[in-house]
Amino acid sequence: MPTTQIDFPILQQFFCVVESRTGLPPQPLDARPAQLMEAQKKERQEDDRTPKQLPKGVVLGPDGKPCRSCTSFAAWASMTKQQDQRPTTTFSKQIASTTPTAPRPDCPPDVDQLGRSTWTLLHTMTANYPERPSPTQQSETRQFLSLFGKMYPCWVCADDFRAWVKEGNEPRVSNREEFGRWMCEAHNAVNVKLGKSSFDCNRWEERWRTGWKDGSCD
Repeated sequence: MPTTQIDFPILQQFFCVVESRTGLPPQPLDARPAQLMEAQKKERQEDDRTPKQLPKGVVLGPDGKPCRSCTSFAAWASMTKQQDQRPTTTFSKQIASTTPTAPRPDCPPDVDQLGRSTWTLLHTMTANYPERPSPTQQSETRQFLSLFGKMYPCWVCADDFRAWVKEGNEPRVSNREEFGRWMCEAHNAVNVKLGKSSFDCNRWEERWRTGWKDGSCD
C-alpha cells in the first residue's frame, strides 16, 4: 500500500518512518484465523436468515428444511450446487464436470428410490399374504397400513396415501386376492398422479407372486 494513499496524517507519518528505516513499503495486516472464522460464521448466519429460491422439485419437510426423502436426486443436487458459493477454480470445475447424474448405491435414497423399494416390499407382502387370514392377521395388517401411512419418510407421499384411503379405499384384507388387488389399485393411484401408466391389476399375481406365464421368471 503506497503511503500516499493513506488518508490519516498520523498513520502516514508512521508508515513513512517505517519505510525510511526498513527500506520496505508497509505491508497490510492480515486477519488472524480466528477472526476469519468469526467473519465467515457471521456471513453464514446472514445467509441463513436470507430467504432463498429453492430449485423446482425440492420439497420442504415439516421442520421447514429440505426433505431428502421427499425430493428427487436431480433436484437435491441442483440445490446443493446452488448453495455452493465457493470461488470457482480449475479443480472445482473439473469436479463439477464429473458430477454424477444419479446417486451412488450407498447414498441416502431419494424419493424415487424410496418409492420403488417400498412398492417392492408392499407388493411382496401381499403376494405372501394368507389365502384365508385369521381375524388377528387381518387386524394386524390394517394396523400396519395405518402406521405405514403415518411413518413413511416422504411426508407428502404419506399424506396422499392417507387421503386416498379415506376416499373410500379402506384396505381390503379378507384374503390374498383382495389384498393384492387393493395394493395394485393404491399403486396405480400414485402412477396416475405422477403421469405414469397404470398396471393391469388382473396380472398382479403374475408380477409379484407366481412370475409371468411365459416362464421368463423361471
